[in-house]
Amino acid sequence: MLLGSGELGKEFVIAAQRLGNTVVAVDRYANAPAMQVADVAETISMLDGDALAAIVDKHQPDFIVPEIEAIRTEKLIELEAAGYTVIPTAAATNYTMNRDRIRDLASRELGVRTAKYAYASSLEEAIAASAEIGFPNVVKPVMSSSGKGQSTVQTADEVEQAWNYAIEGARGESSKVIIEEFIDFEIEITLLTVRQWDKPTLFCPPIGHRQERGDYQESWQPTGLTAAQIADAEAIARTVTDALGGAGIFGVEFFVTRDEVIFSELSPRPHDTGMVTLVSQNLNEFELHLRAILGLPIPAIELKTPSASAVILADRQADRITYTGVDQALSEPGVDVRLFGKETSRPYRRMGVALAIGETAAAAREKATRAAGCVKLT
Repeated sequence: MLLGSGELGKEFVIAAQRLGNTVVAVDRYANAPAMQVADVAETISMLDGDALAAIVDKHQPDFIVPEIEAIRTEKLIELEAAGYTVIPTAAATNYTMNRDRIRDLASRELGVRTAKYAYASSLEEAIAASAEIGFPNVVKPVMSSSGKGQSTVQTADEVEQAWNYAIEGARGESSKVIIEEFIDFEIEITLLTVRQWDKPTLFCPPIGHRQERGDYQESWQPTGLTAAQIADAEAIARTVTDALGGAGIFGVEFFVTRDEVIFSELSPRPHDTGMVTLVSQNLNEFELHLRAILGLPIPAIELKTPSASAVILADRQADRITYTGVDQALSEPGVDVRLFGKETSRPYRRMGVALAIGETAAAAREKATRAAGCVKLT
């Protein structure tokens, strides 16, 4: 049972069905992307614990696989206690659905280097915390996804606007934000970390990514990190994911500066920046997630060729969507396009992704960006 049925869930469903699994896709709205390819679809608010328990009782899945943050995670703990298997674990899901819990685990309990941070539950607290952290800083909801509600604050005059934006972008019922030190990094990476039930933890080659408005715009492999930087990131990712336990893929994000590797965030599931693995690796992140969940062998994770992804964004509000330029995007060798099948759009909503391979990561990035720019909503 997949809880959340967006574009990442859609690719996971396809991977699961290729190995003969039956998938129930659940989301708060009908005909979400993963529902379009799943065996069964259910539409509920996953923040409604009773509705969530009823759906689980109805289908009695072998595995409950969360794909989004907006879930009543306390109910997952109850379901796990009743005998259901939650991926990676109910406790891990409860931790990572909120930035404050995973940040406190990493920094205060595990001693992992993170950006300096503070929390605020009111505008007055946000103003005080920003002054303590210093400017510039980054303000985010403690519970959100895809960068919603995140902004960079340059001066004290911008704190109120950032606070309001964070509250508007929060998922669930949280009215708490995190204010972070702004890290002057050379590259931001995702280290896809594959935790197995009874075998060693595995790592994909690091994925570089670029964000705007707190949301990823492009990602690429390889990154050009040194062996020492990769080893540091792997050690931190192993420490944090071992503390969380369970099995499955984790998207562990880092800031890499000239001098150090700094833990940023973690998602206990496939990561949006990892869509590049659809063309870059012998096993993509969705196949790796599935194999880890089912306890199937993962003999090797190999980077086949330099590759990149670039998002296709909506530029308007619309209830009916068609696309132009797909033929133009696909006319260049080494390019593929995935349109997610979202039925409505809003400005900056992610509607698809262009994928490209090239002689170098830079060449692949240029191709992916050109291809994404060809595709327009009408």
